[in-house]
Amino acid sequence: MHDINVVDLSRLQFALTALYHYLFVPLTLGMSFMLAAMETVYVTTGKEIYKRITQFWSKLFLINFALGVATGLTMEFEFGTNWSFYSSFVGDIFGAPLAIEGLMAFFMESTFVGLMAFGWDRLKRGQHLAVTYLVALGSNLSALWILIANSFMQMPHGASFNPTTMRMELSSFTELIFSPDAQAKFVHTSIAGYVTAAIFVAGVSAWYLLKQRHVDLARRSFRMAVLFGVLATAGVITLGDALGFIGGQAQPTKLAAMEGLWKTQPAPMPFNLIAFPSQRDQTNRGEIQVPYVLSLLVTHSLTGTVPSIEQLEQEAIARIHNGIPAVAALQRLAADPHNAGALAQFNAHEKDLGYGFLVQRYAPDVTQATDAQIATAARDSIPQVAPIFWSFRVMVALGLFMLAYFVLAVIYTMRNRVERKRWFLKLAVVMIPVPFLANEAGWVVAELGRQPWTVYGMLPTWMSASTHSVGYMIFSLIGFVSLYTIFIIVEMYLMVRTIRQGPDSHPDANSSDKQWQAGRLAGTEA
Repeated sequence: MHDINVVDLSRLQFALTALYHYLFVPLTLGMSFMLAAMETVYVTTGKEIYKRITQFWSKLFLINFALGVATGLTMEFEFGTNWSFYSSFVGDIFGAPLAIEGLMAFFMESTFVGLMAFGWDRLKRGQHLAVTYLVALGSNLSALWILIANSFMQMPHGASFNPTTMRMELSSFTELIFSPDAQAKFVHTSIAGYVTAAIFVAGVSAWYLLKQRHVDLARRSFRMAVLFGVLATAGVITLGDALGFIGGQAQPTKLAAMEGLWKTQPAPMPFNLIAFPSQRDQTNRGEIQVPYVLSLLVTHSLTGTVPSIEQLEQEAIARIHNGIPAVAALQRLAADPHNAGALAQFNAHEKDLGYGFLVQRYAPDVTQATDAQIATAARDSIPQVAPIFWSFRVMVALGLFMLAYFVLAVIYTMRNRVERKRWFLKLAVVMIPVPFLANEAGWVVAELGRQPWTVYGMLPTWMSASTHSVGYMIFSLIGFVSLYTIFIIVEMYLMVRTIRQGPDSHPDANSSDKQWQAGRLAGTEA
């Protein structure tokens, strides 16, 4: 049996490295398509200012891209070093999309990003634009394949357990890549990246407008960012609802935790706007509820109901009882792979094999598990409610706040009043961290809500970790945190320095600003 401290430290290490890495990913996803949009305007209009705009934002994209790659590579190694049983158990399925991501999407992205950076004077306009689009396509395809792999952990489609090899094996590649969770999560995550890039570009542009530097570039960049952002924010909220609906069907325990739903209630169910969940007492304190809204949000009807934690625990007890014979049959098959009776017993109880594993943590001989041990294992099937409950609300609240911000920004921009609203420009600068916080909160909901499973309903987290020592895990944890903190500091330093320097100066660098100011005075600015 694995040392639980090692499991906890392995979880903490992977969570921290993923949270660090996820600071870089959304901006890369969004910036890549924003660059393509900016360059498209340059190619179609021939205006040099849009070439300068594209080149300037490309520098920030490249800094973020490079550090994102550095932080992402180590995560894939962690599967082998810290999660060896998991890698052995589902490696055939999990490895396929990651391999395709590396061979196709990441290769495309990494190859063309060099051409995008250094090909301005070597490629024709159309050729360079095609390269920029290929970088954007590669970045987003990379996200697609990684999210397909992740979605298998959330909703294990396209695979089955083989009692002979004691591993899960791929049964349908089509089901794997077209998993509803994977498709919904890819679109939601990608568009969240577009929102992040829009806020970032708008915020930096607002800073230039406040400082009256590079005004023409900042003004045009701000306009493009807010138009891009308002569409993306509306999309991410709409698709977030779709993802919640799909996730609720696949992972009812996560949904119950998100809503702080301890007891079964009749329809139409109220939505807990604010509450302070207590895991120990299985109740909420200080609830503020909105009538009918939970049924409408989750089931899209006033008659729909959502399973409560109390109900799900009872279902888990029944599934553990059904899963125990499956685990016992596996133990017999391990000793005698040709035992027909054991195979028949396994096939009869296979669907609850994972729940049998849950109680094995407390009763290595599952056939001797007591009712108390089974009840404890069933309670383990419920994730930590409070952090999921509040992370979900932080994500939603920030999403609505960003939508309001972009709507106001579009109104001011269309009326050419942005530069007169210095308070709004200052708000735009302050807004830069907001989408990063929302993205991190969404990640916490998705991954913490999956617990106690590495592969939902199939493989408990406590079984998945490698058998390292606690000392090794603490040493490697400190190493990762130190290294990734350095990456963040380097990112911030390079970003701030590049922004302070602004676009490359050349004889005509400020001419467009002067032309714009002259045009504005004459009332003819573009």
